[in-house]
Amino acid sequence: QVQLVESGGGSVQAGGSLRLSCAASGRTFSSLSLGWFRQTPGKEREFVAGISRSGGSTESADSVKGRFTISRDNAKNTVYLQMNSLKPEDTAVYYCAARESYDWYSGPRDYPYWGQGTPVTVSS
Repeated sequence: QVQLVESGGGSVQAGGSLRLSCAASGRTFSSLSLGWFRQTPGKEREFVAGISRSGGSTESADSVKGRFTISRDNAKNTVYLQMNSLKPEDTAVYYCAARESYDWYSGPRDYPYWGQGTPVTVSS
């Protein structure tokens, strides 16, 4: 089992920044590929960014490309999502997800382990 705990969500004005963190335990962190997803009421969970277990491969959704950056610190068992130039449409609950594989995946069904989510609200 893998336990994931997100933190760093909150309320911010448009144009502002937040950094989300996700601390993992229960498995060797360097064996995990990780993803960030987000969800708003009535919509499916949406891929935001993914990172391979080495950190050498990353990808982000077109809607956040150039504004959000995923990174990981294997020494701290933590993955981050730096969010800059936030927009009201970024408002959502953000989830961290993990799977035991080399590379990241963009489908939520590809991840067996999930955190509880952290809410982000961006006001105009």
